[in-house]
Amino acid sequence: MSKFWSPFVKDLVPYVPGEQPKLSKLVKLNTNENPYGPSPKAIAAMQAELNDDLRLYPDPNGDRLKQAVADYYGVSSAQVFVGNGSDEVLAHAFHGLFQHDKPLLFPDVTYSFYPVYCGLYGIEFEALALDENFQIRVEDYARPNAGIIFPNPNAPTGCLLPLEAVERLLQGSPDSVVLVDEAYIDFGGQSAIALVDKYPNLLVTQTLSKSRSLAGLRVGIAVGHPDLIEALERIKNSFNSYPLDRMAIAGAAAAFADREYFEQTCRQVIASREAVVAGLQGLGFEVLPSAANFVFARHPDKDAATLAAGLREQGVIVRHFKQPRIAQFLRITIGTPEQNQALLDALQGL
Repeated sequence: MSKFWSPFVKDLVPYVPGEQPKLSKLVKLNTNENPYGPSPKAIAAMQAELNDDLRLYPDPNGDRLKQAVADYYGVSSAQVFVGNGSDEVLAHAFHGLFQHDKPLLFPDVTYSFYPVYCGLYGIEFEALALDENFQIRVEDYARPNAGIIFPNPNAPTGCLLPLEAVERLLQGSPDSVVLVDEAYIDFGGQSAIALVDKYPNLLVTQTLSKSRSLAGLRVGIAVGHPDLIEALERIKNSFNSYPLDRMAIAGAAAAFADREYFEQTCRQVIASREAVVAGLQGLGFEVLPSAANFVFARHPDKDAATLAAGLREQGVIVRHFKQPRIAQFLRITIGTPEQNQALLDALQGL
């Protein structure tokens, strides 16, 4: 703590990202990165941007990328916002779309950045308990609120809320923004973007870090009614008018255009997830139903922290959370078949 800090900074509790170890030859299954590389067409598009035009600013609106997203989802480009990773997009939504007269609602087991943003922007919140199966109870959200936000599939559980349940939740809060955070939707769910033309209070965010293998590029999007998008643009242009560089715009647009590669890698991850679930269950683990590129698992007779430490000693890194309800779970990213087998082999000896 420094005497130069403002009182505001002193009281902040920052988000803690997953570990990015510097050691080589690790089986890294802790941050939900895609085990398969980006689309070759995306890489080629980025390489094409490495020229003298880098002396010029990029397009502040990212129109090329907006149009690629609009074409992919069958919406208008006026319904699309782009930013520097979905965390930045979420930050703008917290700042520009959630109110301060009532509490923001989100699950008690969820993405841990949400309460951080509430602290940053002075938003009161209520964390509503998931049920005994770690599922969202839609009826709990039909109350006065400043907005609703939840990941779908949820993080870190991986559990999916079906689209019809998302629609029921929207119908219960017509006067506030409902933000569906779809970082993992491509691994097993139906996007709520299908509902944006029907519900003007719906905003859907996504990232290119997971299903499109571009975590190192930092690109996020939002899709919703043009009025919601305009609010995000006003915040963005009061904060950083150029959030995406030339390579990011080109690479992300090409990634959306390359449907064949995208669908192929998603199928590979899903197949590997099913194999990992079967392997974990064969070792006595309980595994929550996952529609993401990770699984959430616990063993009835083995301590999760001890398991995580034991795996690390064998060069396998997974994510362990210390919150009371989930302290006995491990979140395990789906890797390549070879990485997944290394995980199962290591667990067998613990």
